[in-house]
Amino acid sequence: MSRPFGKSVPFMNLTADGAGKRAGERAALATGGIAALLAGACCLGPLVIVTRFEPYQPVFIAVALAALGWAGWRIYRPAACEPGGVCAVPWVRRSYRIGLWIVAALLLVVLVFPYIAPLFY
Repeated sequence: MSRPFGKSVPFMNLTADGAGKRAGERAALATGGIAALLAGACCLGPLVIVTRFEPYQPVFIAVALAALGWAGWRIYRPAACEPGGVCAVPWVRRSYRIGLWIVAALLLVVLVFPYIAPLFY
């Protein structure tokens, strides 16, 4: 199988099929790159959010405590309740109170954790 002298053999055959294959390869490469960026965003995103909002931590704490206080006031205040209303059912009021104390305990853990975390390292 010899080639005639002087004739060049094309390096790449860019027919319509070849161009379609190239576009498919580029799309696959772009999709892989985007997927890699999104996979890294799950770890980098929270770090960026935490560092961005860290100066506002006292404001968030104040809002959380105010919301918890307001919820506690609404749950524990003596309210005029219609007979047959949801607030008249004892287990509903009890579940609200239990939920309030669970949320208060979680908030306490979140607020105290930065101070006790160094003890574990």
